[in-house]
Amino acid sequence: MIVQQNVSLKPYNTFGLDENAGFLAIVNSIEDLDEIYQTGRFRSQKKMILGGGSNVLFTRGFTGIVAKNEIHGIQIQNETEEDVLVSVGAGENWHQFVLWCVEHGYGGVENLSLIPGTVGAAPMQNIGAYGTELKEVFHSLEAYEIKTGKTVSFFKEDCKFGYRYSVFKGEIRDEYVITKVFFKLSKKPVFNISYGAIKDTLNKMGVDELTLKNVSQAVINIRQSKLPDPMDIGNAGSFFKNPIVERLHFEALEAEFDDIKSYPIDQEKVKIPAGWLIEKAGWKGYRDGDIGVHEKQALVLVNHGMGRGKEIFKLAKEIQKSIQNKFGIDLEREVNVI
Repeated sequence: MIVQQNVSLKPYNTFGLDENAGFLAIVNSIEDLDEIYQTGRFRSQKKMILGGGSNVLFTRGFTGIVAKNEIHGIQIQNETEEDVLVSVGAGENWHQFVLWCVEHGYGGVENLSLIPGTVGAAPMQNIGAYGTELKEVFHSLEAYEIKTGKTVSFFKEDCKFGYRYSVFKGEIRDEYVITKVFFKLSKKPVFNISYGAIKDTLNKMGVDELTLKNVSQAVINIRQSKLPDPMDIGNAGSFFKNPIVERLHFEALEAEFDDIKSYPIDQEKVKIPAGWLIEKAGWKGYRDGDIGVHEKQALVLVNHGMGRGKEIFKLAKEIQKSIQNKFGIDLEREVNVI
């Protein structure tokens, strides 16, 4: 296991925040986790597991050990004429895994193209985009139990998936390290192009016949047109969750704002795009020094270069307060704050 001391985390978080870790360990195996948590010199250190660094905001340095999950490997476990069961190391890049599925003709994750982060982080918050959520293709996962060092299996019902939620963000937070995820993918995919601008984008692409590659590329095109590349400007994608409100609350807002955007959840609840709320409150394109709100997508907070995590966190709280004052809605963060 490779361990470095007093390391800048700037290359390891998509906000590009220059905060230091006391130690940085590259984890490639269960044995490496044993060394960190059970037997090695780091047993008494404070610890943090880091995936792709695309869903974290460092407001300070981390005095303990940051363990970068680099557990790799993609293997077919079982297949039939209809579907295939694939196991994927938690350290694999999520988008590269999606492209692997598309290349092999396995459907189910194409609408989740270009989502940043690692495979291990995906079930933690039940990632979703364009009418698809991870739970729809999730079979199970293996996780390292920190307290005992044992490998434990979690199936779909164990994870208690919700909107950007699983038990790994709730009741068992920080008790396990996800090491491997199993996906059940279709060899005869049913395409979902009803959400967002996918259908229009496919038309602009001149697509006559739907394929996994075409749908994936349409999603990539949409995301690239709306979301900034972290290589160009520091960001963690969507900073806030889209809030779900009671229908009566929504109807009251609709009476006041006739251009309000929404997606019905059921008879009693409605989802409102957080980006619309933030833009309506006047934050889109806001900038204060090197931190701000993206000019094309109000849901994205950005670091223009030398911004600090504390500044971004302060801006996030100001946005939350303004949305509560204007709409009576509490915005929840998607991003984990350290």
